[in-house]
Amino acid sequence: MNFILSDHYEDWIRLNPLTLTKSISSLRIGITSIKEKWDRLLPSKTQIKTCQSYLNWQNDFSLIPGEQNVFINSSYIPNAPLVARILELHDGESLYQKGQLIASKLTIGKTSFEKELEYPNELIKINNPWDLFQYNDKVLKQDFELLTSGRKSAKLSSSNRVIGDEKLIFLEENAKVEASILNTNSGPIYLGKNAEIMEGSMVRGSLALCEGASLKLGTKIYGACTIGPYSKIGGELNNSLIQAYSNKGHDGFLGNSVIGEWCNLGADTNNSNLKNNYGEVKMYSYATKNFVNSKLQFLGLIMGDHSKCGINTMFNTGTVVGVFANIFGSNFPPKYIPSFSWGGAAGFVPFELEKAKEVAERVMERRGLKLSKEEESVIEYLYQSKEE
Repeated sequence: MNFILSDHYEDWIRLNPLTLTKSISSLRIGITSIKEKWDRLLPSKTQIKTCQSYLNWQNDFSLIPGEQNVFINSSYIPNAPLVARILELHDGESLYQKGQLIASKLTIGKTSFEKELEYPNELIKINNPWDLFQYNDKVLKQDFELLTSGRKSAKLSSSNRVIGDEKLIFLEENAKVEASILNTNSGPIYLGKNAEIMEGSMVRGSLALCEGASLKLGTKIYGACTIGPYSKIGGELNNSLIQAYSNKGHDGFLGNSVIGEWCNLGADTNNSNLKNNYGEVKMYSYATKNFVNSKLQFLGLIMGDHSKCGINTMFNTGTVVGVFANIFGSNFPPKYIPSFSWGGAAGFVPFELEKAKEVAERVMERRGLKLSKEEESVIEYLYQSKEE
């Protein structure tokens, strides 16, 4: 049986700019990506079906006549009861919740009807970029239980001060933490393989510090944070997600935010996550090409892959930055910064395509990785189709 995580266009575009370069199921929330969560709960690994032709190289699904296929909406976060219900589906049946398709089972060349079934239990569906940090605490706790059940943590150094239950701290192989304060009263603390919390850090769970990631000296984590693989974080972080290979290595505040892959925030970068009038925050939507009301009081920065900012950058409440943008200079830049923008509050010019590719190659080479031809083609497509 094939299990295929399928991107629906209306979900995918609402999650831009985070999904401009990838499928929805590649997004990280909690400890693992959405795809990795499904892979752990289903009897076989999932395949990916994107909804944009320029991302087709990420597809790895195959439809074989006569074989059963289960198409799963990739914006849903799985849990054991949902997976059990999906596995019970018969050929031609689809599972819905409040008009939203969750999963369908069909046999290519045989299925001739469809029966719609309603799923009654509460589910988490990622509809907007800010949903990632809104639901991160709940999903991180679910992931922690799933990943650590029946396993023993590596030994925690006695140089640390633990507040709460030490059983809610889990260290994978070669993870390190020294002379830090670890508080689990509000959630667990998970350190992936080779992750490190440096001396003097103060951490309040929930926290996922994924493989190879690090907290630099004296970092302050206020909870419900995910720091993706090989990312480096310093300063203050509150209710935010860093996808992977991104750095906020110095002092400065980041709150209620989502940062993509291969991003870099310069020293003393700060974002506002609360308006002076305490009102609801509006944020730019790629789906409507306008600002929409998030209905949230706390909402910070959403930044797409490969974007960067210089030292002392200030981001206003509810700022959206596209992919391959480079922001610098004094004062607040606009609340929406299109992809391939170069500049700041004083104005922007286009970030030239070849220079953008050169920077991406240089950054990835530092981590021992190479920009693939497929990734190059994505950059070229996004540059040609960018908004002016």
